[in-house]
Amino acid sequence: MAAALAALGRAAGLAAGPGRLLRACGATCAAEGGLSRRLSSAERPKRPLTAYFRFVGERQGPLRRQHPELSNTELVKKLAGDWRELPASQKQVYEEARKADWRIYEEKLAAYKAQLTPAQAAALKEERRKRLAKRRSFKKKRELTVLGKPKRPRSGFNIFVSENFQKSVGVSPVAKLKKLFETWQNLPSSEKQPYLQLAEDDKVRYENEMKSWEAKMAELGRQDLIRSKEQQPKKKAAETVQEADRAKAPLRGKKATLKLKKSEE
Repeated sequence: MAAALAALGRAAGLAAGPGRLLRACGATCAAEGGLSRRLSSAERPKRPLTAYFRFVGERQGPLRRQHPELSNTELVKKLAGDWRELPASQKQVYEEARKADWRIYEEKLAAYKAQLTPAQAAALKEERRKRLAKRRSFKKKRELTVLGKPKRPRSGFNIFVSENFQKSVGVSPVAKLKKLFETWQNLPSSEKQPYLQLAEDDKVRYENEMKSWEAKMAELGRQDLIRSKEQQPKKKAAETVQEADRAKAPLRGKKATLKLKKSEE
């Protein structure tokens, strides 16, 4: 349920329509409810620690007692420095322990895989794929945040939710969101219009910020972060006609000048 609450907490900032929000909410709740029935990889043998993390696990407690004034960050830096200065012969002790545990791990892993049915093996493979995809997505989002990518524009419903979620009636966040969705559907067009206009303004804000951001990414050599033409919003027909007229205006002026010269001749 924690995931559902977190998702709802971000509902006001999501660039999704009401139907998408509710579908996401329903899927999350269903996943939470069916977690106990789903096959888990918790029994899979754990990979042995690397030589460095063995060193950290062994030295962290004594170093903390010796230097209680150090923050966690300072403690980690101190341990990393101690590891770098450790003689190769002493590092080898930790490496040999890792190799011994790795051989045991491989034996346990083979036995674990041998007892799985094809369906269980496929389910665990899919679980791992999703877990890795989620991890890659998190890293990508964190990178984009560090690079200052503009936040996506909000829909009219998103803005409506952000303004009314706290005072909405409901026994749970899910119930509140459903109630707001019903209210939004029954809202007269005249009352929806201010939210829709704010959403249109936010689209303009987003496009302007994205153009500046993509220009900056191009300067940094990050063309992989720049949207393709298909991903960029299509211009309205009226805007396209206006641009074409502006482009043709100098040509019309030149033609008129040439005609005038010929008539003078």
